[in-house]
Amino acid sequence: MKNLFGTDKWLVLSVSLPATNATLRMRLWRAMKALGCASLREGVYLLPAGRGLRQSLQMHVEEIKQGGGSAYLLNVSHPTSEEKTDFQAMFDRSEDYRALMERVAVFHTAIGTLDTQAGRRQLKTLWREFEALVAIDYFPRGGKAEADALLMDAEAAFLASLAPGEPRAQSGDIPVLERAAYQGRIWATRKHLWVDRMASAWLIRRFIDPAAALVWLERIEDKPEDALGFDFDGAEFTHVGLRVTFEVLLASFGLENDPALKKLAALVHCLDVGGLPVSESAGVEMVLGGARQRCADDDALLVEASRIFDDLYVMHGEWKHE
Repeated sequence: MKNLFGTDKWLVLSVSLPATNATLRMRLWRAMKALGCASLREGVYLLPAGRGLRQSLQMHVEEIKQGGGSAYLLNVSHPTSEEKTDFQAMFDRSEDYRALMERVAVFHTAIGTLDTQAGRRQLKTLWREFEALVAIDYFPRGGKAEADALLMDAEAAFLASLAPGEPRAQSGDIPVLERAAYQGRIWATRKHLWVDRMASAWLIRRFIDPAAALVWLERIEDKPEDALGFDFDGAEFTHVGLRVTFEVLLASFGLENDPALKKLAALVHCLDVGGLPVSESAGVEMVLGGARQRCADDDALLVEASRIFDDLYVMHGEWKHE
């Protein structure tokens, strides 16, 4: 793996802090840890030069001086080969990645016992820790790819636990279909609707087949022969590549040029499989979750969810009731 920094220029920060200023001492310790500094001895910190690190250290020099201490930021150029090797070894993050992966494994094991909010908080914290570690992995030696893969597996398992039976993504292209050939049809999906199925059912009724008859399946095997399936393995419309079912329906019926629907697609994708954050996702998830608990069945839930998606669509575009 290619190093992010050269090895011929280094920065050394030497500090002396007043014994009475414990707050300044703690702030400095946290700042040096966040920057990923190596400690040569007490009060002497090492960083590779580059990517704005000198400016970051200089800011702390000024803070230390204002707090009554002394600080010197020194340049070290062209160290010997032995010194280069020793310096780089101080920035080996392998143990940090290993510790993170252990925490991810604990989270993965506990998935079945976590409620939605607690699980999302823990997952978000683990991703933040990973990103912070990557940011200070100045001389990568391994561990990043493994930790990333473990986190992605844990995230996928957690999201799957929120909606058991989630389909596995298919590969291949998504052909564009004629909406006229899909009118007055029966559309079937799994019972106990959640975000992707709610949004897809809303999309079908609002934009694809207004006269659609929707069927909620206890078992996939119960799908009527003449029904179009969506959002389950083997369905006519389901996850393809990185796209969730809602996004596949948009592509299939030429709806991707609608800006409001594209914004809704990003929201549905975020809530269904994660990925890029969407600002309103937490609030929408809470409202849909409340509707899911309150409604007696999936028919009532779709009516309630459709009002929510109507409102979201209006907020993102120009759609109006006819």
